[in-house]
Amino acid sequence: MMKKWIASIALAALFSAPALQAEDTVRIATEGAYAPWNFVNDEGKLAGFEVDLGNELCKRMEAQCEFIQNEWDSIIPNLLAGNYDAIMAGMSITDERRETISFSEAYYPPDPSRYAVKKGTEMDWDALEGKSIGVQGATLQAGYAEENLAGKNTIKSYETSDQAVADLMGGSIDALLADGTVSKSAVEGSNGEMEISGPEIMIGEGIAIGLRQDDTGLQEKLNQALEDVKKDGTLDQLIETYFKAGPFYSGS
Repeated sequence: MMKKWIASIALAALFSAPALQAEDTVRIATEGAYAPWNFVNDEGKLAGFEVDLGNELCKRMEAQCEFIQNEWDSIIPNLLAGNYDAIMAGMSITDERRETISFSEAYYPPDPSRYAVKKGTEMDWDALEGKSIGVQGATLQAGYAEENLAGKNTIKSYETSDQAVADLMGGSIDALLADGTVSKSAVEGSNGEMEISGPEIMIGEGIAIGLRQDDTGLQEKLNQALEDVKKDGTLDQLIETYFKAGPFYSGS
């Protein structure tokens, strides 16, 4: 009887252990096609702002990071299916997404969406009509374009922002609408052939880590690690490196 009682206590302790132990692995999904947030580098490895930040957060949680590349369209369904633990893919906080997933605290403030066009392109932004606008599918910009620009314009949806940029450079679309950081990165890499144009469009509440709603233990640990990298300036340093922006969090 004593042995059974001891075994029961041990089993209870096992199942009541914290959700994240030291040296555990946190599986993080990212798209790998949304520079400078995340991309595949010349060595064929995932890289970018979110990969560096994710590794720093895992280090502070005494965990290992495992980054998994996943297409944007299925990134939330695969999180809910348990194929990974978190999403870091330039994902904005929205009420619609809150219906199915939870978010960490933001690690980048709201990023105004911007249009990228071929240099010298003239557009009547106050009465946009008869134009072809490229967006990445299932993004805030896609929703905005369908609601506000469709009908008088053609909205062309792409699997990745890189495909939209290629079509813009090739003249297949008149403009690309994306997060401001992504549009600016595309312009910077165009050798002077593209430029930012049109108004700033504010959509979303900032960029954060997507999590399953019942994974509160991991959410708490990530939020604590985010608070630490904000306070000591590490997050602002990464933002400066990748976006030439800020400081937003450390006040320095």
